[in-house]
Amino acid sequence: MIRQFEHDDMERVLDIWLSASIKAHGFIDASFWQSHVATMRDVYIPASETFVIQDKSRVLGFCSLLGDQLAAVFVDPDFQGTGLGKQLLGHAKTLRNELNLTVYKENSPSIAFYQSQGFVLIKEQIDSQTGHAEYLMQWLSSRTF
Repeated sequence: MIRQFEHDDMERVLDIWLSASIKAHGFIDASFWQSHVATMRDVYIPASETFVIQDKSRVLGFCSLLGDQLAAVFVDPDFQGTGLGKQLLGHAKTLRNELNLTVYKENSPSIAFYQSQGFVLIKEQIDSQTGHAEYLMQWLSSRTF
């Protein structure tokens, strides 16, 4: 089930974000992600439109939108590869006609995932926080209005 984020979800969402970030970004020291937990809690999550996916009682992943930017899609590492990310992304697509995201160039599994979901590479740039190359990717709805 996908539902709107509630404040009581915060610690679980932060746990998922941290563990999944460390797993997906082995090319960036774990201390970088650990040092950003408070910013996620106090700035990024409150500023975003966030949705969680859960089984009967436990949050297993989340996605965050900031305007047309897909700011986050994270799934608990123990549940990755089970289709939860596709469900979250599908939900985000129902809410927007366009989605933009950035993904590290070194994160080839995520790039392949986004491409399989209709995202295309727009440009390469450098992430100012880490100095690593990243791709700007975009998805456009095929709906016509």
